[in-house]
Amino acid sequence: MRILVIGSGGREHALVWKLKQSSKVTALYCAPGNSGIGQMAECISDLSATDIEGLLAFAEEKEIDLTVVGPEASLLAGVVDAFTSRGLEIFGPNQAAAKVEGSKRFAKELMEKYQIPTGTYRAFTEAKEALAYVQEQGVPIVVKADGLAAGKGVTVAHTLLEAEQAIREIMDERAFGEAGAQIVIEEYLMGQEISLMAFLDGETLRPMVIAQDHKPVFSGDQGPNTGGMGAYSPVPQIADSLVDEAINTILIPMAKGLKAEGINYLGVIYAGLMMTEEGPKVIEFNARFGDPETQVVLPRLENDLVDVLMATVHGELHSTQLSWRKEAAICVIQASKGYPGSYEKGAVITGLEESKSSDSILFHSGTIYRNGKWLTAGGRVLGITALGADLTRAREKVYQQANNIQFDGVHYRKDIGAKAAEAVEKG
Repeated sequence: MRILVIGSGGREHALVWKLKQSSKVTALYCAPGNSGIGQMAECISDLSATDIEGLLAFAEEKEIDLTVVGPEASLLAGVVDAFTSRGLEIFGPNQAAAKVEGSKRFAKELMEKYQIPTGTYRAFTEAKEALAYVQEQGVPIVVKADGLAAGKGVTVAHTLLEAEQAIREIMDERAFGEAGAQIVIEEYLMGQEISLMAFLDGETLRPMVIAQDHKPVFSGDQGPNTGGMGAYSPVPQIADSLVDEAINTILIPMAKGLKAEGINYLGVIYAGLMMTEEGPKVIEFNARFGDPETQVVLPRLENDLVDVLMATVHGELHSTQLSWRKEAAICVIQASKGYPGSYEKGAVITGLEESKSSDSILFHSGTIYRNGKWLTAGGRVLGITALGADLTRAREKVYQQANNIQFDGVHYRKDIGAKAAEAVEKG
């Protein structure tokens, strides 16, 4: 099979890495890809992830058998609809289905309609009304840009001043562009947050193992939210019974609700959940693989990913069972100085060759190889994933690797998976 992966980050590198292991793959491309991905696949760097006509032309010219969509922006730009209309096989939800991520208000309305547990909310198109609502509700409270903001359009406000600043930044200053034309203000939920992804072929749902992401930029959950600073799987402090409850009260009702709305959802549906005292509640839905959750979930998947993707596209998941490795996986994101704010590019990265090992994987997110040197080229630069018999061993390996890789201004959280590892040790 000839496969094209759309995207350029660590998630796409993980997809390429997993697909590369399949004996069914004869040619592997990534558009636009990055220099790290280029070690495993042919990168088409002059094609952006939202250049639908260019991607179509490439897929037809190269006789691509399956295209796999990584980023949400591509889905919401309608790449799946365009490929499907030309008779090309593509993995990912269409534009109507991807709206579960593209509009937080749309997702909330669906949850309300189909009685899916989530926090109370109100949506606003006027900053003045939003400010009045926050003053009435009090804090803590959550302020979200309605549209796509690369994981950064969310503020958990613990003071009225923080909430007001977030509203003005999103609506008046348009820090996230048109994504902030509308905002959603939500109840603050307390508990442990987990990521629960599943393959959905319109009818059958196949949940993946859960992971826990770390959104705030600094250790101890300090600082602004990011696209994700690291993740781990499994999440031993979350009981299997709670995961089953989340599948039965959230994922399955959402799958049925989408079908009832006339939406044929083919791809990954991802529920960001808070395990509250009242049970699992939805923080948000995403329409694609998570980043960095994919970097810890796919290394644990024993199935041939090609088989799972094709079963999803063809509506045959009912005959597919997922199998998972028992080992724990941890991913630590190394970021550029200043991220998630403005940051410089072009810092020389050292230690990459020395850090190659059989039980760790380097997923490139924001790197470029130029004149014989690896350089930083993004906010999130590298995702270092390590596998171990348990979380403690995986943490030891991943941080040893992280210490070996250096560049000017490098920073990363030192506590990815720490609480979970402590919980395991305590029994």
